Amino acid sequence: MRHRTVGELMTKDVVNVRQDTAFADIAKLLAEHGITAVPVVDDADRPVGVVSEADLLRKEAARLDADWLLPTLHPQSAGRDKAEATTAEGLMTTPAVTARPEWTVVEAARAMERGGIKRLPVVDGTGRLIGVISRADLLRVFLRGDRAVREEITGDVLLRTLGVPPDAVTAHVVDGRVTLRGIVERKSMIPVAVRLCRTVDGVVEVTEELEYRVDDVGDQDTDTDLSRRDRLAP
Repeated sequence: MRHRTVGELMTKDVVNVRQDTAFADIAKLLAEHGITAVPVVDDADRPVGVVSEADLLRKEAARLDADWLLPTLHPQSAGRDKAEATTAEGLMTTPAVTARPEWTVVEAARAMERGGIKRLPVVDGTGRLIGVISRADLLRVFLRGDRAVREEITGDVLLRTLGVPPDAVTAHVVDGRVTLRGIVERKSMIPVAVRLCRTVDGVVEVTEELEYRVDDVGDQDTDTDLSRRDRLAP
């Protein structure tokens, strides 16, 4: 099975700023491009941080509360330092959490979840910025057509991975929801098939209505006892 990678889904025309880019210029870039954050790069185009809308709003909050009378707006000294910054170097959040182009959608999603962020700069083997991947980009895998999902399940999961011929099990796919119907050789194959189908890009849900010819997951002790009883019977 082949999963779409960050390199295939990322935006390659990256909006970025330098460390000396002014506050007003950053705000203008975010507004013009309809984005919520922008990577900050050094002279070698390596991400060193990210400036988000939240970073800019922190400065605006400080401007409205010049005497710092509202501690909830800036509870830490670091927040005050950012609020007083005028360039990307002082505004940015560091270090930059980055992704690699060979990552799967799952790997990128986990990195976003751990960092509580919506976008990841993508870097090559030298650490140079080559793209940006967003949550919206990751969700594009669920826009695959039902036919493409069905063909991958039938060909890659069932036939090539599990050795189940197309006439034994059919995959019905509607809006990414998969239902497996048919018969497999062994009962133990059923949870494996379901688990593998769930890993296919574009699958939202998997249910099964499968039958089996051999129950190979029964109580082993019971099977052994029955076999022994058969051997000892007169």
